[in-house]
Amino acid sequence: MFFKKSAMAAAALSLLSSRGFSADVSEKVKLGVIGCGWWGMVDVEAAFKAGGVEVVGLCDVDSEHLEKSAAKVESLQKSRPKTFKHYEELLKMDGLQAVIIATPPHWHALQLIAALEHNLDVYCEKPLAYDVREGQAMKAAAEKSGRIVQVGFQRRQSPAIQQAKDYIRQGGPGRIIQVEAQINYRADVRDGTPQNPPASLDWEQWCGPAPKLPYSPNVGHMAWRLEKEYGHGHLVDWGIHLIDAARWILGETAPKTIQAAGGTYYLKDKITTPDVLTAHFDFEQCPVIWRHRMYGAAEYNPEISNGIFFYGEKETVFVTDDRWVVVPKGRGQQNKVTQVRADTSVAHMADFLTAVRTRQKTESLCSVADAELSTSAVQLAMIAYETGSKVQWNAGTGQIEGNDAAARLLKREYRAPWKHPYVG
Repeated sequence: MFFKKSAMAAAALSLLSSRGFSADVSEKVKLGVIGCGWWGMVDVEAAFKAGGVEVVGLCDVDSEHLEKSAAKVESLQKSRPKTFKHYEELLKMDGLQAVIIATPPHWHALQLIAALEHNLDVYCEKPLAYDVREGQAMKAAAEKSGRIVQVGFQRRQSPAIQQAKDYIRQGGPGRIIQVEAQINYRADVRDGTPQNPPASLDWEQWCGPAPKLPYSPNVGHMAWRLEKEYGHGHLVDWGIHLIDAARWILGETAPKTIQAAGGTYYLKDKITTPDVLTAHFDFEQCPVIWRHRMYGAAEYNPEISNGIFFYGEKETVFVTDDRWVVVPKGRGQQNKVTQVRADTSVAHMADFLTAVRTRQKTESLCSVADAELSTSAVQLAMIAYETGSKVQWNAGTGQIEGNDAAARLLKREYRAPWKHPYVG
């Protein structure tokens, strides 16, 4: 009966998705975009599909990005947005109501806090922040502002993840004993030779408060995710989606202890974060274990290379973006597969825009406070990896206990003239 109802719910959700995102909105939300490269424009197109928006301003430190994105927006709305190099200038625009932040994560804290100080609503990409203290400062600023904020954990809009959450919360698989998550893939590594940045790119401003490394294509646009100083690696960049989904499904908050081990084996001297990593998060209910390998090994079961296993007393549940599977105990029983699809990027943006218009926060809106829990979890895992130690986390005080070397990594010093927003 549950699976029949799930299929009906998925069909209804699919119908709602196809009809509801271009609602007849008489007054368009005036949007600005900070960081309008690849994913920034994915967010912009999702906003247009959701409907009822006008992009009035674009900001990027790469003039080529600005030109291409302005032309694209003009083709979508028949008016050309204003363009800016510095986000502070965009935030001062008259009539601006909300901004999309799609810069690399080392810029998120300063830009989100500044947007809130200008009384703007914010859609900010994940991870929320680069370091734990930034996330804490962003949480405080968001709570003080009372503005609408949506953080880009789009998988919360996946019908497969939502249905698996309901099934697990209703006790279908019994008590969950252990969770395992993984995203294995082959990383594409670019030229790491130090060289002059493209003429269109202001590398000084791109690096901003982060350390200024010599430019190379392997740490610039798109490739920054595997650079320790900018993206902090695969777990923080992509794996965070599944850690967030696992935490959300379980109804958990912060892990109590975190351990991690791995290294850079296949891509040694090509990237600065681990291409092999196992992290163990000890949550109140059960452990959540993350694994990844990024060297393109052939998969024995490719269909499970991206997803989460929930091992219960009675059943195992596997969930990925568009599918969830119940694996019964005992021989001779068939797996129960539910396939459901949705445009989660559009759904997540539509959720945000609805909240902007109504001033009502929906259940699926991912607040800064909630995003900070998932972001700090993966950051603490990287701290455990980098110090080779077990991290004891006190979520109540926001401190690592009994480990001075690990505690020092909760906050990194900003490069002058930028100032870290955390005061404590």
